[in-house]
Amino acid sequence: MTSKLFLEILNAHYEKEFPFVVYSKPNELKVKALLQDDKELHYTENFEEQGFVFAPFDIRKKAIIIPVKNDNLIEVESISHQDFNYGNIESDTNTVDFKQKKKAYLELAKKTISKIKEGTFKKVVISREERITLKEKNGIKLFLKLLETYKNALVYCFYHPKVGLWLGATPETFLGIEGTRFKTMSLAGTRKKTNSETWQKKELEEQQLVTSFITDAISPLMSNIKISEVETTQAGDLLHLRTTLSGVLNFEQSHLKILLSKLHPTPAVCGLPKEHSKAFILENEGYNREYYTGFLGELNFKESKSRNSNRRNVENNAYSSIKNTSNLYVNLRCMQIKDNEAIVYVGGGITKDSNAEKEWEETVNKSQTMKKVLY
Repeated sequence: MTSKLFLEILNAHYEKEFPFVVYSKPNELKVKALLQDDKELHYTENFEEQGFVFAPFDIRKKAIIIPVKNDNLIEVESISHQDFNYGNIESDTNTVDFKQKKKAYLELAKKTISKIKEGTFKKVVISREERITLKEKNGIKLFLKLLETYKNALVYCFYHPKVGLWLGATPETFLGIEGTRFKTMSLAGTRKKTNSETWQKKELEEQQLVTSFITDAISPLMSNIKISEVETTQAGDLLHLRTTLSGVLNFEQSHLKILLSKLHPTPAVCGLPKEHSKAFILENEGYNREYYTGFLGELNFKESKSRNSNRRNVENNAYSSIKNTSNLYVNLRCMQIKDNEAIVYVGGGITKDSNAEKEWEETVNKSQTMKKVLY
């Protein structure tokens, strides 16, 4: 399929207001789309279905799935540059709203720091929304701009007439499963890319809290756990600290729903202790995160895996196996298009060493990921 035909099919589906998701995984040229042929809202509770899952921050609420069925998955090896004809997208930031958001965020940050110093929490991730007026709201155009701008992220556009239009470019893997092999990452700490390579105590502590939480959560469910050294990774103009964790799932205990409930939401998007910090967020943030800091991606896709990596060895390649694979990502660096506005979601981790003004600046820096494609 040519990229031109791929985009024509996608646009036709969008114009009919039928549900779909179009996405490209990190560092891949291939672009996939799942097209639903009715407007029914499908949910998954046990995460046993095959499809693209879109889960909220609050796991008590149902996760949406666009099922794989009847050849409704289309893909193209890459989008041709001549098809990146999205033109300019006119938008405008509400200056008054921006000032009010800053005041509210600083007050919440100071309150959070105070609670942490009292010993109520170790870490809390607080967030905010930023609203930008749009002259048009073409999701496919925005997706193409994100796709061209962020090569090392999961870039997606999710639409359902009963849910809305969401787009993002997230750098964070939630989990990857291939057969019994499991992989996840701990991603925390943020700063702008500069000549200085020094991370502050606050950022290193934040990263270690996330890594320790994930290690404790997955240890009862798997064996052969390996934890990488902390490394610096880049997402757009920002740098983060990243640790990779992998292992082998224990079939008797590793039901995907159990694993997801133990991990989500991680301290990278919520805090520690998890339930206490989550309750604090829901009570104090003053808005509904919805699917921001939830998770999304391919659920229980069937992939053929050869026992021999040499494709020319036809005899050994005959001994291939079909494995269940899931590739899920944390829904960071995202926005919702609602009415005539783009609602950009950003947040940051607060610890005892946090400074409210610097935390605000971090959210401003993070907001540029989405705002870059709006101007």
